Amino acid sequence: MYLVLVENYWRVSKFCIAIARKGLLAVLFSWTVFLLAVLGDSRSFTGYGGLCSTSQCFFAPLLTTTIVGVLKGVGSTTQGFVLLGGVEVHALNMAPRLDFSDWWAKDTRKGTPVVVKMENPNYSVVEIQGPDSAFRPVEKSRGKNAKQVTWVLLLKAHRAVGCLTWFATVFWSLLGAIKKRLSFTHPLGSERLGRDRWLFTAIKLFLALSLLILGFEIVAYFRGWHYFESPSLHIPTSTLEIQSLLHLVYVGWLGLRADYIAPPIKALSKFCIVLFLIQSVDRLILCLGCFWIKYKKIKPRFDEEPFRNDDAEGCGYVYPMVLVQIPMCNEREVYEQSISAVCQLDWPKDRILVQVLDDSNDESIQLLIKAEVAKWSQKGVNIIYRHRLVRTGYKAGNLKSAMSCDYVEAYEFVAIFDADFQPNPDFLKLTVPHFKDNPELGLVQARWTFVNKDENLLTRLQNINLCFHFEVEQQVSGVFLNFFGFNGTAGVWRIKALEESGGWLERTTVEDMDIAVRAHLHGWKFIYLNDVKVLCEVPESYEAYKKQQHRWHSGPMQLFRLCLGAILTSKIAIWKKANLILLFFLLRKLILPFYSFTLFCIILPLTMFVPEAELPVWVICYIPVFMSFLNLLPSPKSFPFIVPYLLFENTMSVTKFNAMVSGLFQLGSSYEWIVTKKAGRSSESDLLSITEKESPNKRSQLLRGVSDSELLELNQLEEQKQAVAKKPVKKINKIYHKELALAFLLLTAAVRSLLAAQGVHFYFLMFQGVTFLLVGLDLIGEQMS
Repeated sequence: MYLVLVENYWRVSKFCIAIARKGLLAVLFSWTVFLLAVLGDSRSFTGYGGLCSTSQCFFAPLLTTTIVGVLKGVGSTTQGFVLLGGVEVHALNMAPRLDFSDWWAKDTRKGTPVVVKMENPNYSVVEIQGPDSAFRPVEKSRGKNAKQVTWVLLLKAHRAVGCLTWFATVFWSLLGAIKKRLSFTHPLGSERLGRDRWLFTAIKLFLALSLLILGFEIVAYFRGWHYFESPSLHIPTSTLEIQSLLHLVYVGWLGLRADYIAPPIKALSKFCIVLFLIQSVDRLILCLGCFWIKYKKIKPRFDEEPFRNDDAEGCGYVYPMVLVQIPMCNEREVYEQSISAVCQLDWPKDRILVQVLDDSNDESIQLLIKAEVAKWSQKGVNIIYRHRLVRTGYKAGNLKSAMSCDYVEAYEFVAIFDADFQPNPDFLKLTVPHFKDNPELGLVQARWTFVNKDENLLTRLQNINLCFHFEVEQQVSGVFLNFFGFNGTAGVWRIKALEESGGWLERTTVEDMDIAVRAHLHGWKFIYLNDVKVLCEVPESYEAYKKQQHRWHSGPMQLFRLCLGAILTSKIAIWKKANLILLFFLLRKLILPFYSFTLFCIILPLTMFVPEAELPVWVICYIPVFMSFLNLLPSPKSFPFIVPYLLFENTMSVTKFNAMVSGLFQLGSSYEWIVTKKAGRSSESDLLSITEKESPNKRSQLLRGVSDSELLELNQLEEQKQAVAKKPVKKINKIYHKELALAFLLLTAAVRSLLAAQGVHFYFLMFQGVTFLLVGLDLIGEQMS
């Protein structure tokens, strides 16, 4: 019996391998059949390779699922069926039938098939056609009794109910979240549109028109006017073929759509596709440049002992004078950790000065920062506190005011850290040495790393973007062009380069990019250090992230208008001018948000109502997925988030497009500066001396030189600080109108795509619409307090 079983197993294995063309999966399937037959009560074998297990066999359900799944998965054309307790489940024909009868007949011995009589007719049976089935006449399918049909219907009903239950659960959960968000929305939680209502108004008009057309199309669909399904179908032209007034209007709409609406949409979509391809090529070239840098191990280097001077007295080392600036404004959550980290930089105390540039308008925060500065001053750190009475120019005005001090003339370099940055003690010793024997070097920029990158989905998606920015964009530009946009913090400037470039200007909200462009036009070179990392935070709430992105995308357009004339008249090489205008500003700051919003949020839903201008699948699916894959390469642990990343980037294109237009046409919102909300996250190490509470004796020593009135004030502030920490924080639920309007627009277009049976378009529009809905209801990230 088992010899026959082994022989049939060998034949079935070879047959599966030939059909599937996937040897490993076929062998796995055939081994499963063999082992389950042996483990079951193998008392019945019918035909070539047939398998029967008793109704008492534990593996019978597993066998049924395995056989049907493998037959479907490997594309087998075998027409078999499985009987499980009288239930018949047919394997589907998934590919054109392949005839392997000649090949099979060569290795088959002629003989009579072994037939073993079944003792129980209710046993489960797997029947597979024999090798000579191609030569035998087609037999009539054996009849099915009522019990078999009933079980088939029950199985299908069970699957349908399970699928519907899952969808209902997800839908109900989403409705519950929406209801909760709308019910408990704070009165001030709704988004303030201000002067940027033009985009929201345009989206609302588009949505209303889409709903009207969708209702019209649904009526036409149920009346049988399926002219949109195939362009070759005859559209009625004579009055005899017109059924009603509504039919006449629909036919007129089809003609208007094909003759007047589709051509401009096609032209705009082709233009956006060309921009999309150009930007994709630019992204691919950047990735290739990064691979080349990694392969050649290219990175800036300096001498092991750059400050050694044999002529100097004492230790023989001469360190340059370094000024460290920490600009901040109402940074209650992070001021302490940033000041502590900067004060522990490994640099001679007499060769460094720390400036705490406080622009806070809250007196309690000012006193807290003063106390922190006094604490480190008592420890021997050369640190001073500065507060402007006239707070103009935002961060640029703050830095400009600090650089105007007389004592700054004694310093050669200035390092800048925002309030949420925590540099390592060796930061200056890894950056400042690059300036030695390199008089043309004006800036050394370090990389950012994020202490809260795994806090929620929003921080994970930001980490993907910023890792690509630093690992690829900044590094490639620094190595091959010696120019990139200054990131505003975690960098060291040569003070001479700042002065020759005109210093800090208050004309834009991106003062860091402004000074970098002007320094580049004056011939200064930049270096980017990818292996020098500084801890910081990314925004944890969508509200803070949206405001940050608005400033980052409106400012460059302001700067482009202001700098275009200076770029054209500068004395730098022509290819450097072309890089600044075409790549740095136009392609990466203007074209990217323009085509991303126009193509995926406007043209794509529009083509669902104008099928004559349909976008190809590779534009909405294949290339975006490939570009997302490239973006995720610098952060390989984020690959599970590739789909959320793609959908969220399309969602953020609304904010970026709005900011780009505001900056380009000098709208009011482009001049707004809003400090990014911080959470005050700390690293795990975070310099244990910072996190540990100081002993009373040590505290009394630090406050020995403080007057009684100041000491009383500090104690009161400490009590207020503890009271604020104990007080529960109330979260504000925000509603974002533009995102919600686009969500309903995309979902409306998804419904329209069902009428045209466009599968890929439907899924993309549906998931993108749901993403807009989640963002519009502020269901991503933390809520603002």
